[in-house]
Amino acid sequence: MDNTLNLENVPQEVRFMLELLKEDRNQYTQQHIKALCKDIDWDLFLKLTVHHRVYPLLSSKIKALDEHLVPSHVAQFLKQKYKHNTYQMLHLSAEMEHVSKLFADQHIRTLFLKGPVLAQDLYGDLSLRTSGDLDFLIPIEHLEEAENLLVALGYQKDDYIETILNDWRWRHHHVTYTNPQKRIKLEIHWRLHPGPGREPNFQELWERRRKSTLTSHSVFYLGQEDLFLFLVSHGARHGWSRLRWLVDIQHMMRQRLDWEKLYTLFKTYHNPDVAGQAIILASQLLNTKVTEEMNPFVSGNDPKRLAQESLFYVERMVNLHTDPVPKEVSNYHSHHLFSLMSTQQKFFFIISFLHPYPEDAQTLPLPKCFHFLYFPLRPFLWAWRKTRKPVLP
Repeated sequence: MDNTLNLENVPQEVRFMLELLKEDRNQYTQQHIKALCKDIDWDLFLKLTVHHRVYPLLSSKIKALDEHLVPSHVAQFLKQKYKHNTYQMLHLSAEMEHVSKLFADQHIRTLFLKGPVLAQDLYGDLSLRTSGDLDFLIPIEHLEEAENLLVALGYQKDDYIETILNDWRWRHHHVTYTNPQKRIKLEIHWRLHPGPGREPNFQELWERRRKSTLTSHSVFYLGQEDLFLFLVSHGARHGWSRLRWLVDIQHMMRQRLDWEKLYTLFKTYHNPDVAGQAIILASQLLNTKVTEEMNPFVSGNDPKRLAQESLFYVERMVNLHTDPVPKEVSNYHSHHLFSLMSTQQKFFFIISFLHPYPEDAQTLPLPKCFHFLYFPLRPFLWAWRKTRKPVLP
């Protein structure tokens, strides 16, 4: 089965980065690295290391190269970023333990999704992975209680969610809190991903949870297969636009996963082709070994097609979180997200357009007791917005 990807449009700076991140670099790769070092735009390379959030790993990789290959200011920059990340991850670890204990005392079950627990689990060293915030999942019925606890700690809610007829419960999946004094951001999830779509319920995830060895107080996180499902779905939803997410998959593929169980999870809750996309990307870009157990995920044409499509994001420095997102990128991303969906997911996605949006209430404000009328009115309100011409000043 040939899953070779066309990498000719990947910038040389990214190719160099990928060579350093590859598994089991042999003598050929060492020689290839020397060739790649020629004519590199080192300023762009440094920007890319920050964009892809892989500078902690690259710091030690570059240190192992011959001194004359990489300018000293590049190595120094990466060293400083590595040190700063170590402090950041220690800071987040302390807050993670604090929040976990606080919530446990109030009988709020908490599952941490990424951050320090992920760094410890995948890399064995929390300084080798970056994290800008703490993401954790709680049962939806405890959201208000959790918010009160965080506000008492000095956190402020980023109340950006607009909702109608309680669509926030399934259209959205988390809410953000920031603490200006601690300079920490928390994301409380009640779903793993935005809807519509099926996913394991909290009780299932809790029963398969693992306990982190990073802290003295009990901190829980996802079971292995649930974590792989989450990381693949998250990375794919963001187009693998940061290589850090793909390196996570590289490290997970080395672990002893139950691939039959994983295939069932993807068939039930997502699309096995998306896992195949991740496996092929990790194999082709990072030299990660694909075992026989993984073959069901990479068979057929769709996983390779999805992997090739995602190189659009690797070839560019795409930031989907910073507005405005260029129209070319936004249009491509919308189409790519749809192509990632299974037939069932596409059905639910299309049906979800029949549910009213907050924009409908803005177009035609109605008293709350009449909000149910937005269901039959939605097609007309949507058409009105599409045909309405902008008013000239």
